[in-house]
Amino acid sequence: MSEENWDLKICCMGAGYVGGPTMAVIAQKCPKIRVCVVDLSKKQIDAWNSQSLPIYEPGLLEVVNEGRDRNLFFSTDIDEEIEKADIVFISVNTPTKTKGIGAGRAANIKNCELCARKIADVATSDKIVVEKSTVPVRTAQAVSRVLSCNEKGLNFQVLSNPEFLAEGTAIGDLTAPDRVLIGGQQTPEGLKAAETLVSVYANWVPRDQILTTNLWSSELSKLVANAFLAQRVSSINSISALCEATGADVSEISRAVGMDDRIGKRFLQSSVGFGGSCFQKDILNLVYLCETYGLDECAAYWNQVVAMNDYQKNRFSRKIVAKMFNTVTGKKIAILGYAFKKDTGDVRETPAMFVVRDLLDEQANIHVYDPEVSREDMWTEMDYTCGINKDNTPRLEESVTTSDCPYKACDGAHALCILTEWDQFKTLDYERIYKSMAKPAFVFDGRNILDSETLRKIGFEVHSVGKPDPEAFSDL
Repeated sequence: MSEENWDLKICCMGAGYVGGPTMAVIAQKCPKIRVCVVDLSKKQIDAWNSQSLPIYEPGLLEVVNEGRDRNLFFSTDIDEEIEKADIVFISVNTPTKTKGIGAGRAANIKNCELCARKIADVATSDKIVVEKSTVPVRTAQAVSRVLSCNEKGLNFQVLSNPEFLAEGTAIGDLTAPDRVLIGGQQTPEGLKAAETLVSVYANWVPRDQILTTNLWSSELSKLVANAFLAQRVSSINSISALCEATGADVSEISRAVGMDDRIGKRFLQSSVGFGGSCFQKDILNLVYLCETYGLDECAAYWNQVVAMNDYQKNRFSRKIVAKMFNTVTGKKIAILGYAFKKDTGDVRETPAMFVVRDLLDEQANIHVYDPEVSREDMWTEMDYTCGINKDNTPRLEESVTTSDCPYKACDGAHALCILTEWDQFKTLDYERIYKSMAKPAFVFDGRNILDSETLRKIGFEVHSVGKPDPEAFSDL
């Protein structure tokens, strides 16, 4: 199709976990719209143009293959694609600041500002600029200021269109979303821009599921949504500790509580803790915003969600050591699952990393198996988040082995830990694994996906999150 025949032309700045899948689905659902994803990284763009995509997401490759070179393109020619676009999405990383004011809590929006400056510099026509990145409330004000300083007399309308994707189910979340949220200035120009973006999503999303708000409500809604979800996880995890102390079963508690329609069943599964790129980052961002506006009690309330998650991860590590006779020094520990959740290779803030860190401190020999996580990605995140690398940690490479098979990881191990809820772990041959392990053979199920009674009959000593230990209670 010639350039003149497209209904709209979209450019997305950022070819990561959000930009790539989102644009692939837009291209699939809107064949008359030209979509191009741009990025500074040639390696990233080359991967998107191959059959080995840079991220793992069920169903993503099929969607990309359907649209690629038809109306979906991936390019490093950022200037050209911005210049020809009607709508430019900003979908870049907004990491938590590590230094300076607000370090450890505030989001660093440097990349968003750089995108705005690039758009203002190369654009030759009016454009709609869409914040897709998760940003602090009122970031659009900064983006608008930068764009308005162009010397070409161009007009830009800034919209907020936060993503509500869950890794592992992103394609389903995009093709059948609960809602699409679009925030814009409540001016004639802002409302018109919002309706333009509404028309894109309306190609497949029912109109009553496309919500339009002012800019600030849209920006804040994403932070609040993730804070509420993480709050539920930390709430049930706090109860899991009480269950283990009293003989109650957290799964039974979750079922009983979740049957109340006012509460609901979702996000009430106790575990070793939450991870991923969003929950902790967004809550800490919310904490910092509250502090900035002098709402200290609100900040303390939301900060406790993160504190409880840290407690849960550390509690899991301490239980491993305590149950294994208070020492794991020199013992082989098999870690099954390293990604922060199943059906993704994402290791950002994964609970497994913190358990491995704690076991390294105890001088354990660790063997990791995950079907989608590379050793390179594991070390990159370990260095970035925990500051652990081979230069500052003696024998790090020798202390952590990555296996290509779960049975190899468990062979000769004193304990195995389930840290990601991959479905394949439910159907492993645990009799075979038990025979290959050192005795007594321990299982620490950090995701509550295994049948504890069956494992105990095989001979394992099993410890699950929020489940009573039959050795500790005689009246279960």
